[in-house]
Formats: sequence, C-alpha cells, structure tokens
Amino acid sequence: MKVGIVGATGYGALELIRLLKNHPKVEVTEIVSHSHHGERLSDLYPHLTKVIERPLMEYDLSYLEKAVDILFFATPAGISKSLVPEVLETSLQCIDLSGDFRLLKKDYEEWYGKEAVASDMQENAVFGLAEIYKDKIRQATFISNPGCYSTAALMGLIPIIKTGLGSKKGIIIDAKSGTSGAGRTLSRMTHFSEMNDSLVPYKFGKHQHTPEIEYYLSKEASKEVTVTLATHLVPMTRGLICTMYVPLTQPTTTKDIWQLYKDFYTNDPFVRLHPIGSMPQTKQVIGSNYVDIGIHVDERSDQVIIVTAIDNLIKGAAGQAIQNMNLMNDWPIQEGLEFSPIYP
Repeated sequence: MKVGIVGATGYGALELIRLLKNHPKVEVTEIVSHSHHGERLSDLYPHLTKVIERPLMEYDLSYLEKAVDILFFATPAGISKSLVPEVLETSLQCIDLSGDFRLLKKDYEEWYGKEAVASDMQENAVFGLAEIYKDKIRQATFISNPGCYSTAALMGLIPIIKTGLGSKKGIIIDAKSGTSGAGRTLSRMTHFSEMNDSLVPYKFGKHQHTPEIEYYLSKEASKEVTVTLATHLVPMTRGLICTMYVPLTQPTTTKDIWQLYKDFYTNDPFVRLHPIGSMPQTKQVIGSNYVDIGIHVDERSDQVIIVTAIDNLIKGAAGQAIQNMNLMNDWPIQEGLEFSPIYP
C-alpha cells in the first residue's frame, strides 16, 4: 500500500518516514509540506540523504486520492481539522497524529483555544489507543492518534481504574518529557541555555492532554474521573515517564496489583511489565515502541504508584500510528515495529 505523510517536516513525521521505510507492506510515496514544498527533505534534514530524495509537495487531495492508500497527518494543532473532512469523503484511510479530533467540541475549544470541527466528526473519530481499543480500530478508516502524555498515563491507569480498585478522585500524574515533545518550533523554554541543566514545570492546570486522559478514564470507569496532571520538560531529547499516584479503594498488595496488570496486558506484545521491586527508565525504551510499566503499592498510605515509560516520538506518536495502521489492515500488530530499544 502507498502512504502519504502531511506535515512532513515535524519530528513525528520524521519518525513515520524512518519506521515506514522498513515496513514490509507499505511504501512512503508522497511527503507533503505547505511551508517547504518543492524542496528536498534531505536538504532540511541531511541525515535523510539517500534515504528519501523525493521533493516535498504542496497539499493536493485530488492528486493524493489517486496516488496513495493511506494518509498520515503529522501537522500542528489546528491544521488537520480543516483538511480531514474532505479526506473522509474519499476511500483513503486516515490517521491523524494531531489533537484536532481527540476531544469533544466543547473540550477542544476550551483546552486548545481553537474552533472545533462539527461535533459528529469528533465523536466518530476512533481513538487510537491501540492496546485498549483494538477491536474498534480494526473496523475504522479514520483514527485520532493519542497524545504522548495521554498514551503513557492511560496505559498505566486504565487497568486499576477499570477494576474499581483505584479511586476516581485524587489521582496525581507527575509527567516528564524530553524536549522533542514540545515540537520543532523554537521557544525560550526549549532554548539550550534555558533548558540545559534544568527541569522545567509547564502548563500546570492547562495542558491539553488533561481532558483527553480524563475523558477516556471516565469512559472506562463508567463514572467521572478527575486527575491532576503536572507536566515537566527535562534536558534530554526524547523519552517520557509518568509517575502516577492512585488512592486505593480497598487494601491490597503489590503482588496482587502486579498480577492484575500482567493479566490485563497478557496479549499485548508492546507492553513490558517490570518485575516487582523494579521500575522503568526512559533509557530502556528509547527508539522502540514499548511501554514499560512498574507497580508499587504503598500499604502505609493506601496508594498504588504506577510508573510508565515510553519514547514520546514512537509509542507516543509515530509507532502507535503504525500499530493502528496494522490493525486497520488486519496485519500483525508488530509489523514494521519489531526492533529493540537503542542502548546506551
């Protein structure tokens, strides 16, 4: 199948290009950039010399409809919502990596500060959390890929919330990401002199992944769930870790919760549960599509502490998008993603 990537100069798109280059069932044939059309991607990113030499094209749906089978949108927030509606009138499969279709209309406008598309479009987009909604994804032609913080948080929280062992209130998510999570656009916060040797809290109470996490936790719990999401940038390029504190509704042990997670994710090859007494590190997942999970019950305070680590650009973006493509086409979920983390 032939693939087109829209927004091809961002970090998420670069990972799509790199990963899909070795996918046995697809070929990236069209790369689209409004701001750089006519240029070669290798001129912007010399590491792609002799990897992909096609010039970037201007977005033209009438051409893309004939030229490709699958379109990935790796555009900044606010772009795909104006383009995707017409795509959905074609036979193309569509996977959107931006946040434009993850939230209901009222939540999108409140948290993103932009006008949303019609409510029915956002409600009909299938949320591409691949391990949780695989059956819906298999039937879908349009996927809204989860955010990076949302992926790590939801993968860690859904099993305990779904069973009722975790409280629906008082959940704290202490989340830290490498600077690639902020995108390629320059800012004071990601300037080397500002970021290096520092740890920067940002968007407390305002991060757009908060309603995404709450909406899908509430859906799984069949009851409203609220969280406190505290996001931080750390001075590394990639990697994301969430340390989550969940009050327990009844006394239990680390061993019991560990077994719960083992059973919950038993058929999911990209989930790795750390042994009791061990916690994930970002270094252990960099360059891979794995999500590593660690569990500890603090019996003294009646809380379970859950730690999840992912590569924010792979499992948090491009890798999960490819998982979704595999599910949509009834291919093995690991197709094109079976590689080990980069270490050290």
